[in-house]
Parts: sequence; structure tokens; C-alpha cells
Amino acid sequence: MDWTSGPFVGFDTETTGLIPGSSRLVTASIIFRNEDGDRVTNWLADPEVQIPESAQQIHGISTEYAREHGRPSIEVVEEVAVILADAMRSGVPIVAFNAGYDFGIMEGELDRLGLPTLASRLGDVRPVIDPLVLDRALVKKRRGKRRLADLMAVYGVTADDSLHDAEVDTRATLDLLQQMIAGHPRLADFSLGQLHDFQQQAHADWAADFEAFLRSRGKDAHISRNWLP
Repeated sequence: MDWTSGPFVGFDTETTGLIPGSSRLVTASIIFRNEDGDRVTNWLADPEVQIPESAQQIHGISTEYAREHGRPSIEVVEEVAVILADAMRSGVPIVAFNAGYDFGIMEGELDRLGLPTLASRLGDVRPVIDPLVLDRALVKKRRGKRRLADLMAVYGVTADDSLHDAEVDTRATLDLLQQMIAGHPRLADFSLGQLHDFQQQAHADWAADFEAFLRSRGKDAHISRNWLP
């Protein structure tokens, strides 16, 4: 079955930090995209801790704003988890840029709040599509960084607003995937299950190569071979 025309569920988070398991959710966006267009749902959570200035500079959400306008984390995290799990059970892929981070945030938050993790709800968290992992696998020799903005420039994707807003990043990631599908016709040869497995192996290969590179430079590097938590 050809998956390339959708539907897709785009997903992105903004958080209090950079480390899944210790960082907390601040905002989340899910966009359901099919042939009829986009259906957007956004959340703002009160993370119940101070949002560091470094994180505020990225996503623009202050501690005071989140406390005043955000909903309890336990409600937000559960609502997001239900939508993600329902989509994957139905075979609809979750599209997330650097998916290991966003899924790591979700699993950490669900565990912290005493809620069932996605892994416990699903057994196997799939199908997921990660444009970052795909680009690393399909264009191994490209020079330069591969942040979302970098790959948007490579594939000719533009955003109406600045990045690091969860909804803007989610829409940009879905647009990026569509351009990648057009630019890499071989993607259509995979089933969603095969594509998920391909990305798992691609990430493991990249992690091993990157770790070896860092160690060759004298760094004590340990890069996880696991794509998703």
C-alpha cells in the first residue's frame, strides 16, 4: 500500500531543556494532514518548574506565562499520548524531526506523571517517520549541519513564521517530508513497516560512525544506537 500520499500526523514539542527524561513539556503541536488539508491541535502546559532562560530564548514561553495560561501537565501529556497512540494503532505514521527527542520527552513525562508510556500502550512504538534520519541515510555525504532549518533550505521548504514554535515546526516537518518523497522516489518502494525498520538501522549505523569520528578526535563519546526510546 502506498503511504506517500498520507495521511500523516505531524508532532513536535518545546520543552524546558535538551535532555529527555529530565526536561519537561511546555508546548506540543499535532497536525493531522490528509488530502483535505491540515487539522491542528496545540497545547500549552505548566511544567511546574522554572523554565530556564536558555529555553525561553528558543521558544519564547516564560515560566510566568506557562503558569498563568498553561494547563496541568498530567492533562496535556495524557491527551497528546492518546492521539499519538491512536494514530499509530491505526497505521498512521507520526512524522517528527529528530523523533528520538520528542518521543523521549513524551516517555519521560508519562513515566514521571505515573501514566502509561507509549511503549506500554502500543508494545512497539511505530510507525514513525523522521526526516532527519532519512536524510542522513539517503544523502550521507552532504556537508554542513542538518537542523530543521538547514534541511528546509536544501529541499526548498519555507515557513510563514519563525521556527521553534511547535506548530510552525510541525508544519515545516510535514512539508519537508513531502519534498523528500518527491526528491527520493525510492521511499515509495518501502512499506511503512519497512521504512520504520530502515530508519532504526540507519540511525544505528549513523550513531556508530559518529561515535567513531568523535573518538578519533579524542572525545569519550557514547552515542545511543537506539533511534526511539
